[in-house]
Amino acid sequence: MSRIGKSPITIPEGVTVDYKDGVVTVKGKLGELQQTITDIDVTIEDNTISFERSSDKSDQKAKHGLYRALVNNMIEGVTNGFTKELELVGVGYRASNQGNKLDLAVGYSHNIVIDLAPEVKVETVTEKGKNPVVKLTSHDKQLVGQVAAKIRSFRKPEPYKGKGIKFVGEQLRRKAGKSA
Repeated sequence: MSRIGKSPITIPEGVTVDYKDGVVTVKGKLGELQQTITDIDVTIEDNTISFERSSDKSDQKAKHGLYRALVNNMIEGVTNGFTKELELVGVGYRASNQGNKLDLAVGYSHNIVIDLAPEVKVETVTEKGKNPVVKLTSHDKQLVGQVAAKIRSFRKPEPYKGKGIKFVGEQLRRKAGKSA
């Protein structure tokens, strides 16, 4: 049985959770999120949400833990939010932003300009002697991860010198160069 699916979620102060027609809606101080739920019974009572499945079929077992994790991330997102940080490693690599437009100079003949979703807040930090950092913040965990992966895909870190766009704290597999 799913250990994650069995554990109930406590609803913090200032968050409202609604369940109607198979759709869970979570509202908090940072925004509102919705998730469609199928095959799993959702019960909301006394500031706790519990998830139960009707049978032990493999697809229901998989959905049991999945939906519990998704709703927990929604509650976490509308209370605290999620942040991803990307680091640009390379000579001449720069990042700047104007509102929700991100401008990246990562070694191509032209700059890459990205219009981000309005739910994602972007901030660029450039300090002398350090690599530029792009901070992405939003209440939607999936959206932040998707945008961060898209930005990283413009110049993935290469294994020899480590140049490229990487997540802050990411461990890269390095290779030895040619042996003379």
